[in-house]
Amino acid sequence: MIRIYQCGELSVREMLKRSVADAEKLAEVEKTVDAIIADVRKRGDEALIDYTKKFDKVKLNHLKVTEREIEEAYRNVGGFLDILKEAAENIRAFHANQKRSGFEITKEGVVLGQKVMPLKRVGVYVPGGTASYPSTVLMNAIPAKIAGVEEIILVTPPDRNGRVPDAILAAAKIAGVNAVFKVGGAQAVAALAYGTESIPMVDKIVGPGNIYVATAKKKVFGQVAIDMIAGPSEILCIADSTADPRCVAADMLSQAEHDRLAAAVLICTDRDFAMQVSAELEKQISELPRADIARASIDHNGKIIVANSIDEAVEIANEIAPEHLELCVDNPFDYLDKIKNAGSIFLGKYTPEALGDYFAGPNHTLPTSGTARFSSPLSVDDFIKKSSYISYSKEALGRVKDKVTAFAEKEGLKAHARSVNARFSE
Repeated sequence: MIRIYQCGELSVREMLKRSVADAEKLAEVEKTVDAIIADVRKRGDEALIDYTKKFDKVKLNHLKVTEREIEEAYRNVGGFLDILKEAAENIRAFHANQKRSGFEITKEGVVLGQKVMPLKRVGVYVPGGTASYPSTVLMNAIPAKIAGVEEIILVTPPDRNGRVPDAILAAAKIAGVNAVFKVGGAQAVAALAYGTESIPMVDKIVGPGNIYVATAKKKVFGQVAIDMIAGPSEILCIADSTADPRCVAADMLSQAEHDRLAAAVLICTDRDFAMQVSAELEKQISELPRADIARASIDHNGKIIVANSIDEAVEIANEIAPEHLELCVDNPFDYLDKIKNAGSIFLGKYTPEALGDYFAGPNHTLPTSGTARFSSPLSVDDFIKKSSYISYSKEALGRVKDKVTAFAEKEGLKAHARSVNARFSE
């Protein structure tokens, strides 16, 4: 059963505490991932096929999904295709507003500017196994496409029949993915980072995954860019006594069912309301297909904190810096400017977190584990790079050469100073 605390009973450190894998487990994961990356670098496709047989229990003859498979999947999804298309349009409309251009400043023989360029090739990791996540395809590939990325490579584990779920392939076609490969796990990350006979090396890897995928992304960072090291999912609901305990409990469980390590937290202003939500959690957990996962999440990482006011609740939320923050209160926009740290903010009693996961338009790839203090949701900015440029005329350089050389000499870098003065000496 979830624990209920009065505000002040928990320190900030205790409120921030999230369950993580123990050090021994992490060391074993790192050892395994290191071996997989080294093997993929050495043996390429052969290693990928062997690992797919070992972990996914299927022997593949080829890794790339064919155009025929994609077209069949597109036809097979039926009425869900229209939902995918509408969600994709919402995501495009939102992210189109994030596109930026460069700038240029000119003045008296000086030209300064910044040019914005898309990455050439990006890899998108989509988890597989027991679940299918077409939303992950849309959320990761569409911003890349808007940014102007030339080539989007998608990797995802196959099922035991050697197939990728129809919804994944349909979403890939809608989002403009260029190629899909039937490979998952740390081996897929290694393939994207270093390239194999079939899978091209990419500039950046995005997308969520299990602890092996996250560790592999961490290991290859520097060889390629990555979006983030995502931790278990989390939700923080702020609710006043006018909220519906049934809906609040359902929203908390929408994240608890993701992972045993997921965190669902409620901050409310009334202990009776807290008890009602607790009772609803017990009732609703038993009705879930993933009840064992939700139960572990709620029992080990769930919390209800009773605050003295909504303003105090917001202060606590800013300390926790949650991935998802719901404001299930009257007049939620009154508090929007007070929110300083949150991945995505859901305003009002009819804005469940699931709306953002699938359909509304803002990205669902969000900073976790308190990193919303300094990082942001996945966006078009994640798929661009910037170069600055400078041009001085002889006259413009002459006006500042003594200042530049003084700077260089102050730092003891004589060649720097000489490179400026050489342009004005006989």
